[in-house]
Amino acid sequence: MNIWPTFWEHIPETDRPSIRSIIAELLSTGVLFGDMGRERELFLVTREYQTELSDYLAVAGLELFVDPDRPIFQARPIPSECGLMAKFGKDETLVVLTLWRIYDEMRMEQTSEAIVITANDLDARLKLYFESVVPPTDGHLERMLTKFRQRRFIRFQKDEVKLGESRIEILPTLARAIPFDSPDDWASHANLFQKSDTAPAQTSEE
Repeated sequence: MNIWPTFWEHIPETDRPSIRSIIAELLSTGVLFGDMGRERELFLVTREYQTELSDYLAVAGLELFVDPDRPIFQARPIPSECGLMAKFGKDETLVVLTLWRIYDEMRMEQTSEAIVITANDLDARLKLYFESVVPPTDGHLERMLTKFRQRRFIRFQKDEVKLGESRIEILPTLARAIPFDSPDDWASHANLFQKSDTAPAQTSEE
């Protein structure tokens, strides 16, 4: 028998499986896309029960954010309150910082919503921003990109012939998950990693 919380008895039984799927998705990845198919159905249910879901996530120190331009719901940590923090290794942090900077710059330069680059573009910017750091190998970069795809920071389409030609769409969820106030704020964090010998081993997604 499925256990259901008494505080949500008003939710019809027909919607309860969707609510379970929505919570599982938001807690596991932090993001719910509503592009098509089943995800579109879950997005519409989320809109209907946005207040209930927001209250539920608040207990874990998360706020439910709806993208004003795209069909996306995101569970974002409330500053100083959320204990659910994803730890990134140093190499992962450098790539995340690079993706954030690319997204911020390209968002200002182009009118289209989609921010799309190749793995070669990412590698070039990584070397530009962090000159003293040895860039990751193709295999390591692929593993990191796969992790960021699971975290719903990017969409990653691997080129099976040349990894460098792989397509990376940087999603707005990345900028909201790591909310630097300005390029100067970004630079102050990036400077911590310019000296590879003294850089912290990990940083946190906030």
